Amino acid sequence: MSRLPAEAPAVPGDSRRSASTWYVLAALVVAYAFAHLDRQIVSLLVEPMKRDLHLSDTQISLLQGFVFALFMAAAGLPIGRLVDTGRRTAVLAAGILTWGLATTGCGFVASFASLAVLRMGVGAGEAVLTPSAHSIIAEAAPAKRLGLAMGIFGIGSYVGAGLAFVLGAFILAGLSRLGPIHLQGIGTFRIWQLVFVAVGAPALPIAAWVVSLPEPRRSIRPQSVDHSIRAGLKFFAAHAASMGLVNLTGGFASVALYATSAWFPTFLVRTFHWTASAAGAGFGLVVMVCGAVGVVGGGVLGDFAVSRGLASGRLVAMAAAAACAAPFACAAPLMASPLASLLALAPAILFSTMALGLLPSVQQAIAPNHLRGSVSALGTLMVNLIGLGLGPTLVALATDHIFGAPAAVGRSLALIAPAALLIAAGCAILGLRPYAQSRRALETAGLEMPGTIA
Repeated sequence: MSRLPAEAPAVPGDSRRSASTWYVLAALVVAYAFAHLDRQIVSLLVEPMKRDLHLSDTQISLLQGFVFALFMAAAGLPIGRLVDTGRRTAVLAAGILTWGLATTGCGFVASFASLAVLRMGVGAGEAVLTPSAHSIIAEAAPAKRLGLAMGIFGIGSYVGAGLAFVLGAFILAGLSRLGPIHLQGIGTFRIWQLVFVAVGAPALPIAAWVVSLPEPRRSIRPQSVDHSIRAGLKFFAAHAASMGLVNLTGGFASVALYATSAWFPTFLVRTFHWTASAAGAGFGLVVMVCGAVGVVGGGVLGDFAVSRGLASGRLVAMAAAAACAAPFACAAPLMASPLASLLALAPAILFSTMALGLLPSVQQAIAPNHLRGSVSALGTLMVNLIGLGLGPTLVALATDHIFGAPAAVGRSLALIAPAALLIAAGCAILGLRPYAQSRRALETAGLEMPGTIA
């Protein structure tokens, strides 16, 4: 599992090591997919939850975004230290169990407050995934293939988000034919409650799979290396311009994606009177196909730019992708038919995910080996507070208070998503110079970094 230099000749056992690396990466992709399935399923259940719990769009958006993101961010800092010092596969398995149990628990409550508490639990559990996976991949992937490896891992998020709508749509349609289920001595379960139970259940076997994975061998480090959160914060402070602008780029690209994921299916329901099942299936297919192509395409594009000697090539590609996504994100919710809306949405998702698919390799390319988990956790904190914290809620606030009508959710999307993408592109452009300076500083200091040109 240790990372071989790019120029190392093949030796006996390399094929077995490569196979083991792909096996571990496959497990991480599956875990990531189910994390996003649990995270995004709320977006398909907006209308029945609003009806049964008497919620506003703003309250729904808090369950989708801010409540979730706040605890995901808060848990990320201590988890980053665990990732840098402990057994990462065990830490990740514990996180999977936590978010799966919390999602299942959402099916047994019937109030906004209880749902908010459990969504906090989902966020805390999912805080484990990104720093653990990024640390594992950065140890195993060859430097010149770091973007591809991170892109393949990123497929999981868009497959999971798509499954939240496609699989959730089929579950919703099937359960809707049954109607509410009455269990003696327990009570009545509404359809949306049963969906939460169904999507949370796979957490146990996935956690068992992850904990059985071989722990990747870490690169040799001096005994005196500081793994503390303070060291991670100190690194961030020393590279504030580069790390700040990189993560602002990812954060505002996430605003657009999370806003779209949270409200586009509802837009299809309210504007074109689609059923929740039809909206989920249509939107989910676009996310799965275009998201998977975009996230891998972004990784390959970034690797190509770096291989051509452009040290900041991945960041340039992030800026270009975010800028290309903006006009499509504006057009999609303003189209006159649902098919036209989904067709315009496809390139918006493709370019947005291309930008976000580049983020992990951009982060890790200026992260010293001993702080990879902490750097990833701090970056995830910043990106999720911006993306999850603002994306769904800004659209809801615009719908409730600017346009003043639930049917105007499409106009809210056409305002928020492209604006966020243009801000992301601007942050990436501003970050080019400080990012190059950070790379040179770490190379001069002799600190090992992934993603350097072999």
